[in-house]
Amino acid sequence: MYQDNLSDLITVDEFCELLFIGKNAAYHLLNAGEVKAFRIGRIWKISRESVHMYVRRKSCL
Repeated sequence: MYQDNLSDLITVDEFCELLFIGKNAAYHLLNAGEVKAFRIGRIWKISRESVHMYVRRKSCL
């Protein structure tokens, strides 16, 4: 049986809380493709793993 953990998807508000950033910065990262995400209509869905990957990538500069 196929199982997928959709609780690993977060909203823009949760994304902002995780990185301690404002919505403008969050939308900039999302629209620039810095953090992998997708949209359903006007709602962004972001995987927690993509946020972790972004932080790791930026931490290794």
